[in-house]
Amino acid sequence: MAPEFGKPIHHLPLIPANVLKKHCVHEPLDTRFRSAARLLQALWREERGLPIGSYIGEDGKRHQLGSRISNAAGAAGGNFLTAEIFHIARREVAYREIGALIDVERLATNLLSSMPLTFNLLAPWQHALERAQGYLIELLPAFTGTPTQLIFESSPGRGNPKFTGDYTAFDAFIGYTDFHSHTGFIAIEIKFAESMSEPIPAWKPRYDELSNASGLFLDPAATSLRSNPLQQLWREQMLAQSMLDNNLYDQGYFVLIAPAPNYHVQDAAEAFQTHLREPVTGKVRFVSLTLEDVIAVLRLSDHEHADALHNRYCDFWKVEAELERTAPQFGLVTKLKRKLRKPATAAGDG
Repeated sequence: MAPEFGKPIHHLPLIPANVLKKHCVHEPLDTRFRSAARLLQALWREERGLPIGSYIGEDGKRHQLGSRISNAAGAAGGNFLTAEIFHIARREVAYREIGALIDVERLATNLLSSMPLTFNLLAPWQHALERAQGYLIELLPAFTGTPTQLIFESSPGRGNPKFTGDYTAFDAFIGYTDFHSHTGFIAIEIKFAESMSEPIPAWKPRYDELSNASGLFLDPAATSLRSNPLQQLWREQMLAQSMLDNNLYDQGYFVLIAPAPNYHVQDAAEAFQTHLREPVTGKVRFVSLTLEDVIAVLRLSDHEHADALHNRYCDFWKVEAELERTAPQFGLVTKLKRKLRKPATAAGDG
């Protein structure tokens, strides 16, 4: 059922090709959510007058893409909501952990990427950890900690066999202490338009060892944990647990954040939860949050930041408005007009 104006949009429309082509975002392989999210980013770019970017297609030619900005605009910080966030992102990239895999061009110019979303959402917390504490108390079950640091693209040890022995990492990592002087962490994975069908890394025996030893899973040998859409969540949950098992921290959370209408991520989170045992002391707790809920909590004390995030990443009423303006006849306006110019030749032509 079509949404009622002013109320949340629970699932997004199928957008006709002519609407997508108008904004240079017609990508036939996009999922339903990704297509709408790509258009939303193009509309956001157009509102700000940011120059369109491009990519090299399989035909070897350069094609404009409305969900990207030019290299010059990216170098000037166009992919970030504020100059402060841009400054933090530049410094985090410069001082990133050894072995951290950050695609700088994607971060700077790809509006659809979850990498800039991570900075746009969390970077303002870095210099206001006391405010972040209030957000986390609202968002996380039983959280009573005091944040002490926020870093991006973090892993306890890339390639280290004490952990997952691979390059699995978290988009963001918050360390904290609680009232009892226990140390803890919040390991965060952020998705925007991803479909949870990313390439599966080469299998490592260490994965099976951790899955069995972690005590996290009802069936540590489940095949579904080792394939999409769950394999990344499985590896990150094990990486988080390995930090506790190696006595780096006393407690921890693994948090997934994604837009509510991204049904691929929401379905994966729900399925992953069914594989987990009930959380107990000494085990990492998995928490799935919608981006909309996080923004609602931010709005309690920072309206400007919350509004900017909602406007860019969650206001799909802009997509609805563009759909109404551009495709009043199911995207068939041109064909319909052409047919009306022809004389009818049979009773059923009308």
